[in-house]
Amino acid sequence: MKIGLDIMGGDFAPKATVLGAIAAQKLLSTDQKIVLFGDKEQALPVLSQNNTNPDLFEFVHTTEMIGMGEHGTKAVVQKPDSSISLGFQYLKEGKIDSFSSAGNTGAMLVGAMFSVKTIPGVVRPAIASNVPKLKSGFGILLDVGANADCKPEVLLQFGILGSLYAQHIYGMNNPKVALMNIGEEEEKGNMLTQATFPLMKDSKMFNFVGNIEGRDLFNDKADVLVCDGFTGNVMLKLAETFYILTLKKGFKDEFFDRFNYEQYGGSPILGVNAPVLIGHGISSPEAIKNMLILSRTMIEAKLVDKIKDAFK
Repeated sequence: MKIGLDIMGGDFAPKATVLGAIAAQKLLSTDQKIVLFGDKEQALPVLSQNNTNPDLFEFVHTTEMIGMGEHGTKAVVQKPDSSISLGFQYLKEGKIDSFSSAGNTGAMLVGAMFSVKTIPGVVRPAIASNVPKLKSGFGILLDVGANADCKPEVLLQFGILGSLYAQHIYGMNNPKVALMNIGEEEEKGNMLTQATFPLMKDSKMFNFVGNIEGRDLFNDKADVLVCDGFTGNVMLKLAETFYILTLKKGFKDEFFDRFNYEQYGGSPILGVNAPVLIGHGISSPEAIKNMLILSRTMIEAKLVDKIKDAFK
């Protein structure tokens, strides 16, 4: 198993990414290796300062990097020797089994769509994220940013993708799938949610429990929460703010501690032909470590194969 990581992506790269790789490597078995994409000359001092043998990793040296503010599509095309571009090239050629980056989200989406491509039958991939529940555990929210505008059949597919992810990665038995709306009644919502509800209700691909409202985001009414990427991104950013506010207010609470993005590492792009994960731009070494471990879990669970089977 070879787990690819862009060490140039993120606000604190390459130090945070290399430190995260060091931490993750200690949790891997001997047949599992992390492949680092980026400037090797910048990575070696970090390894040396932490008494880590460079031979524990494989390196793919790159001479270019895609900045956080660059246009994703243009950057991938114009910078073929960047860490993200080469990472996807290796993923497409089967030289690595997964690829992760805390770098430019647009470039990661473009790379995934045009290199490994979407799974046949999937209209649009979705980015999934974890949302903590008040009692314990967490739910899966998707989409959180890949698709600002969606059609009803796309939201239906998000239900399938989210259900498979919850089941095979987190062991949720027959996960409850709900549609995010402005009311619980079937006829509530805008044109999109009104058209999506009957499709999800009639589907035999997942356990649909109906509409939920924003106030249900943190309770146990649903395990998988489906919405368009615009709504999901707004909700996710608001949820992330809760943790920051508790820190600023100086109080400690177990529930709000679970809003810390570091615990979940990265967000997978579900619906493409290989495990691809996007990390937060401010990812710490702990977040990078957990993103790499999630990558390993997705490979071991053969999640992509299970999604392919579902969409045949």
